[in-house]
Amino acid sequence: MFRRLFSELQNAGEVLTQHGAHMVRALAILIVGMLLVRWIDKGLRRLIATRPLGVTICNLVYFLLVAAVVSAALVMFGYIPINVIRLLGIIVLVVVAVRMFLRPFIPTLPFKVGNTVKTGDLLGRVEAITLINTRLRTFDGKTFFVPNTRILKDIVINYHFTPTRRVKIDVSIRYDQDLLKAKRVLEALMIEDPRVKAKPSAVVYVLNLAGSWVELGGRCWVDNQDFWFARCDLLEKTKLRFDREGIRFAFPQLDLHINDDDRVLAAGSGDARLSQPAWSGEPAPTQDDRI
Repeated sequence: MFRRLFSELQNAGEVLTQHGAHMVRALAILIVGMLLVRWIDKGLRRLIATRPLGVTICNLVYFLLVAAVVSAALVMFGYIPINVIRLLGIIVLVVVAVRMFLRPFIPTLPFKVGNTVKTGDLLGRVEAITLINTRLRTFDGKTFFVPNTRILKDIVINYHFTPTRRVKIDVSIRYDQDLLKAKRVLEALMIEDPRVKAKPSAVVYVLNLAGSWVELGGRCWVDNQDFWFARCDLLEKTKLRFDREGIRFAFPQLDLHINDDDRVLAAGSGDARLSQPAWSGEPAPTQDDRI
């Protein structure tokens, strides 16, 4: 047993003597190369990950860089370059074939990095996606790591899935205001905004005739990335324009009307009740008895 162990150690020593320098160089290329690839991948994802096909481009570049580093390390270790190229070609073909045949059976998340989504009670922007969880940053600065299995079982709202989004501007005016003028003003301020799409065109509807007001609804479409700021700006413009045009907003109120005759009658009834004596077992005097 000791002879066999000694023989194996001797063979290992001979291999290190012959190829030790190549192994060290190959290992150094592999470590430095992977660190460099990771740094490039982070910078590239920071620049183009939120753009169309950005994630696909980043993944492709990462794969090519890793393949180049591994190939350089193998060649430095002593492998023939043509054999390394053949090996990488086989690996690429296997990966592509597995992805094509198994893709329909692999569940995918309904969003990508940079999208604003709502899953369960969480609303925020997707910062990173791994095989295990999704990193979600809410708008108050909190970071959540949500398991992908939970996301796939829950309802998900992706606010960036479509290129455009509809803006709703609902206002209420008093019944004594000029309804047609209010509709024209609301429609004009939406059309004047350069972010509002020409098609579908901006429209204003009468949504409801409530107890104390007339409810108007303005509808227009903007690019998805402009939705929040466009909505806030249009709300502000609506308030300022209506004030300038003399259109008064409505607010919940209750008008109480008192009839003067009813008030006098109520007061007279009160005096009559006060003039009646307390009951003492005898019938109360009538009007004729008092006279």
